[in-house]
Amino acid sequence: MDTSSSPLPAPARARPRSFATVSVVVPAKNEAANLAVLVPEIAAALAARSHEIVVVDDGSTDTTAAAIETLRADGINVRHIRHERSAGQSRAVRTGVLSARGDCVVTIDGDGQNDPAFIPAMVERLEAAGERCGLVAGQRTGRTDSFAKRVASKAANRLRTAILADSTRDTGCGLKALPTELFRRLPYFDGWHRYLPALVLREELTIAHLDVKDRQRRFGQSNYGIFDRAARGALDLFGVWWILRRGRRSPGQIEDVTATKE
Repeated sequence: MDTSSSPLPAPARARPRSFATVSVVVPAKNEAANLAVLVPEIAAALAARSHEIVVVDDGSTDTTAAAIETLRADGINVRHIRHERSAGQSRAVRTGVLSARGDCVVTIDGDGQNDPAFIPAMVERLEAAGERCGLVAGQRTGRTDSFAKRVASKAANRLRTAILADSTRDTGCGLKALPTELFRRLPYFDGWHRYLPALVLREELTIAHLDVKDRQRRFGQSNYGIFDRAARGALDLFGVWWILRRGRRSPGQIEDVTATKE
């Protein structure tokens, strides 16, 4: 029988999933004034969903503790996880992920430049994409950073994309959504939050993107400098490249044969 004109089968559609609770992880160092505005914004954005807000206080010396207690007194579901001394943004993110009680983690910077209004859409996109999608990454539009910071960011993104082929134009955006279980098993190193797309692709999962609005910082100044990141960037980039090279051998589809017979 001639089947040359038979239509090809339609590709299988991803089965949507649903997260029970969203944990929003906020790494912050000396951001008391910004947290007083940002945390209520997060709570308002997720009012329709079960959620928690986990502020990881990275050794702050300002009034962060008092600001969080005031927010809790106002009835906001925010937790205060404190580092005895500052260990950096990556460690703060990891502390938050390990402390999260939800099955989905969203990260957002504590300086208020990321708009929490985009969080519901990120979580919904991750749910709709199904289990083969491991990450929804925000990509900033209308950057408000200084000229020097924008130039450094653009150069770093171009170099990273050329070496890692991670299909993401802006890994520096703090807004990212991942299933908690996946986030916890990604290899950790200082700087990992900037390489999450490459690390998720290494797990043979897909990534999705969402354009998000960048806002002006309301109070204070950045506590994690451009030049510290630049100095470590080359080493981090080489390390991620090495991890990707060492993880190339794929087992293909993994099946629990015993489970299918029970």
